[in-house]
Amino acid sequence: MNDPSLPETINVATGPQTALVLTGGGARAAYQVGALQAILAILDPHKSARFTNPFPVVCGSSAGAINATAYACRSAHPHAALKRLEKIWRSLHTGHVYRSDPVGVFGNGLRWLGMLMFGWALQGLRDNAPKSLLDNRPLAKLLCGSIDFPNLQRNLEKGHLHGLAITASSYTSGNHLTFYQSSGPLDAWKGRRRYAIGEPITLDHLMASSAIPFVFPAARLPLEEKWEWCGDGSMRQLAPISPAIHLGADRVLVISTSAHGDAPVEEDPVHQSDQYPTLAQIGGHALSDIFIDGLSIDLERISRINTLLESVPPGVQLNTGVKKIDVLTISPSKSIDEIALKHLNFMPKSVRAFLRVLGVSGRPGKESGGLLASFLLFESAFTGELIEMAFNDVMARQEEIKAFFYGEVNE
Repeated sequence: MNDPSLPETINVATGPQTALVLTGGGARAAYQVGALQAILAILDPHKSARFTNPFPVVCGSSAGAINATAYACRSAHPHAALKRLEKIWRSLHTGHVYRSDPVGVFGNGLRWLGMLMFGWALQGLRDNAPKSLLDNRPLAKLLCGSIDFPNLQRNLEKGHLHGLAITASSYTSGNHLTFYQSSGPLDAWKGRRRYAIGEPITLDHLMASSAIPFVFPAARLPLEEKWEWCGDGSMRQLAPISPAIHLGADRVLVISTSAHGDAPVEEDPVHQSDQYPTLAQIGGHALSDIFIDGLSIDLERISRINTLLESVPPGVQLNTGVKKIDVLTISPSKSIDEIALKHLNFMPKSVRAFLRVLGVSGRPGKESGGLLASFLLFESAFTGELIEMAFNDVMARQEEIKAFFYGEVNE
């Protein structure tokens, strides 16, 4: 029997608009699938035929944009959507995302070296300079066969979804871009170096949003009457929750791929070192800053606004255009970096050799390069463990999840 304390369905049409925001993180985004499966298991443990999509607004950046779009395109059947996503992530291998053969891994590096050594003399080398460290054309093939883009519009028209938004960053203009597709007319918004564009979401948008800087090549997108080269949607993302609010969200559930919390990080004296940081350390920290700093700042901003609105006396109306937004953040309970180190041997030999060149050692500690490896470790053993950890993390917060969706739940 269903839990009598909970309503059987969530009314997307008349209830509070709940947005799902999925952050970036490369292979770490597998965590989001397990978290979503647990949320649906809590809200609908018996998989009722009447259960509707609890997230009328879905937003994503980088790898989170891929998960968001895959879910949105199947949002008429939430359980089936996540089952399909889980199947993809659990059967994933490095070669499905980027070329992992020796030529594919080291080819661009050798071309860069040749350009540095002889590019001043050979025009051909300069004209054919590599665009990125890795070749992610396999990812485009995977997405083409996995995501039914036309079905997104059908779900919007039938009311299974209100809107989908994904982000990218333009190398051409320096602007942060939000591409959205909604069920009805919506005025595009803009901020300082931030613009929203309403248009159908396509494969090109996902390839742009997930183009990790330096690692994967930028994608060219048409903007009005010109083309712009765009990369990872987490870059310059100063307000990652903003698209959800503009699409009408009253509350936001964020699934992050990096730990967030108020507890200070303890230094480990065993692993302290005066050794100069490796490229893997530097690259890992740079990517980590790209993927999490904007979210942390935005969460603090929303918290301050909520505190301000709660202090307003009853009956007093503010013409500020802002509203209280309830936010619940789900993030890993364990270090994904350390989990990645356990699974390095599942990667192809050529990729492991490439990571060793960058300084990934596989040894525990900050000098291991585990942070960088975790973004690129598209192997089922690793992604499967993240899915399971996320499911357990969320199930441990069942009452918090119920309270977020339904208010205080009486025992």
